[in-house]
Amino acid sequence: MLGLLLAHSALTQVVTFVLRPTTAYRAIELDVPTAWLGALTASFAVVPLVLAVPSGQATDRFGERRVMLAGAVLLLLSAVVLASGRGGAAGLVAGSVVLGTGHLLSVVGQQAAVANTAGPGRFDTAFGHYTFAASLGQALGPALITVAGGEGALPDTRPIFLVAAGIAVLLLACTVVLRFPVRERSGDAAEPGGMGTLLRLPGLLRALTVSCVVLAAVDITLVYLPALGADRGLAAGTVGLLLTLRAAASMTSRFFLGRLVRLTGRRRLMLSSVALAAGTMAAVAVPMPVAGTAALVVLLGLGLGVGQPLTMSWLAEMAPAGLRGRAMSLRLTGNRLGQVLIPSTVGLLAAGVGSAGVLWATAGALALAGAAARRLHVDGP
Repeated sequence: MLGLLLAHSALTQVVTFVLRPTTAYRAIELDVPTAWLGALTASFAVVPLVLAVPSGQATDRFGERRVMLAGAVLLLLSAVVLASGRGGAAGLVAGSVVLGTGHLLSVVGQQAAVANTAGPGRFDTAFGHYTFAASLGQALGPALITVAGGEGALPDTRPIFLVAAGIAVLLLACTVVLRFPVRERSGDAAEPGGMGTLLRLPGLLRALTVSCVVLAAVDITLVYLPALGADRGLAAGTVGLLLTLRAAASMTSRFFLGRLVRLTGRRRLMLSSVALAAGTMAAVAVPMPVAGTAALVVLLGLGLGVGQPLTMSWLAEMAPAGLRGRAMSLRLTGNRLGQVLIPSTVGLLAAGVGSAGVLWATAGALALAGAAARRLHVDGP
């Protein structure tokens, strides 16, 4: 079961991380202004922002598999919508909304399954391996841009969308065969005041802030690194390689997360990783040879890889067993809020200075999140 769950995580991210950069390239083909790419990024999170908490409640009540099945169907539908090429910029937004909703349902189900099956004291390792599988998908997704779209500065997007649809079919098949141990599910009347219990967890707001800013930073690299590469005449294959390096570096930090936590503690690891991400995000925007950018992107990936699994393991440890689906959905609500507000805000603030300005503004947001996390207590009891 664990192997299938990790495969499900990887396939979900492959579909998502090939569709999102390709959507950005399609927007560039349609001459969508750079500042509006932030709005396209945010459209991925708008509907999921509203559905995040209800999806957690559905997971606790009906089980992880049913929620993941609905997510897989929507991911397939999004690939079909984007491949159709209809509707211009509005069609891209619609496809991104469906993609974001399918991704949300898949991820909530996956994270609740990990939280409910990991043994005591193994949350850091379990979520490290889970997010390692997610990073594997994030690495493979952009690489498919080169394979299916060619080597030009702007790839042929339709074949890429069709490949993503095929992978979504495989994801759906994987979901159908998944089985989880039968556990007592929470009903509507169970756990009275359960969400209030979660909201009163000490340090929750700071942890959610770090989580949402780090995730928004990953989103921004997916959209604005291709835009930065187009500004500088880099081939799409080169940009795809940079995105793959970022994801592969995140895989490394996540695979060894359990050991890193045992060596340094969650709080120290979180602070150092956010600081590393902020510094390298700012440096990536500076013009330099591709080799230098690649080295910085690796460091950026190492920093960005830690925040998500650390907040997951902390929440899983703190939340009662019957509320873990809702706990993960609450974290995802914060993430989606950040995905809506942060890219749009930095896109507007940096519209006059282009893609590099967006990356600098994102580095500033990471630095502020790191400062807010200085008083965060996420180390286990």
